[in-house]
Amino acid sequence: MTTAALIVAAGRGTRAGGGLPKQWRPLKGRRVIDWTLQAFEKAGVEHIALVLSPDDTTAWQEFAERPGLILAKGGAERAASVLNGLLALAPLEPHKVLIHDAARPCVSPDLVHRITGALDGTPAAAPALAVSDALWTGAEGSVTGTRDRSGLYAAQTPQGFHFEAILAAHRAHPGGAADDVEVARAAGLDVRIIPGEPDNIKITRPEDFARAERILGAEMDIRLGNGYDVHRFGPGDSVILCGVEIPHDRTLQGHSDADVGMHAVTDAIYGALAQGDIGRHFPPTDPQWKGAASDIFLRHAAELARGMGFTISNVDCTLVCEYPKVGPHAARMQEVMAGILGIDASRVSIKATTSERLGFTGRGEGIAALATAALVKS
Repeated sequence: MTTAALIVAAGRGTRAGGGLPKQWRPLKGRRVIDWTLQAFEKAGVEHIALVLSPDDTTAWQEFAERPGLILAKGGAERAASVLNGLLALAPLEPHKVLIHDAARPCVSPDLVHRITGALDGTPAAAPALAVSDALWTGAEGSVTGTRDRSGLYAAQTPQGFHFEAILAAHRAHPGGAADDVEVARAAGLDVRIIPGEPDNIKITRPEDFARAERILGAEMDIRLGNGYDVHRFGPGDSVILCGVEIPHDRTLQGHSDADVGMHAVTDAIYGALAQGDIGRHFPPTDPQWKGAASDIFLRHAAELARGMGFTISNVDCTLVCEYPKVGPHAARMQEVMAGILGIDASRVSIKATTSERLGFTGRGEGIAALATAALVKS
């Protein structure tokens, strides 16, 4: 059963300030509408219709080029806009439709899934929060009475319906409804109440932007990746560790410069991004990487992270060896690695340990490195 979303973004509401309709206002580095669309895309909704004002010519041009979006013109009132959106979706013959206000950018994919699931057993379902505060009536700044809050709910969106049922309901409705639940009930549809989410706020006033930013900021995408690498010793007079050349009576062998520490950190970043390892991006069978400086690999991993919208929060690398001694060079290693990664040296940890003369590192046959990288979605 296919599901479509209809996002109403044709309003001109400017009570939220800023000189623009609220759906086009910036919110945590993006626009309100961008957060709203992202929520339904993350929820895996098959088709999305976006209802825009005929006056928003720039938006029409932008979204017309976006794959998967169906555009519809807004009407004189909300109900007319919704009907236009439903008619635009009708050729796709969806089974279910979720009608949502663009000014609710904090809707969660989980709520979208719960509304969609509820429609398997009812023709209409909508989220709401039971009213918990005392209710007053008032006039001229004074309380004039109280109201019983029993059985009262604060409505939210997305409001979900069987597509054909809500399309018929809107076609028959004279207009002027507060929301789509009112339209559905006028057509005799039973609407099931689904527990809403306190964070699913509707941006109405200027202070709502600050609250929405706090909510969206709490939904951080944090990734952790691990890296591990080993290189054996061979004839030579120095080793390169974390970008620093250290005099030694042997060198590390490898296809590149065999910088075991930098390789481990690089793989940790690739791992956090779920992008494989160095070998995937720089195959050892390719002769162009023979003897290559490992900063090429690390720089590529850092650029890939930024390109995918992540900031490298910190990296931690442990070198396992008996010799050479790492401590005297650790500060310089931090500086070099930080420069390549584009972060402050205080976010790069380089440390060393021995294996108590056990194993290949204890016998002085090579060096191992372990690394962890933490990435945060920008």
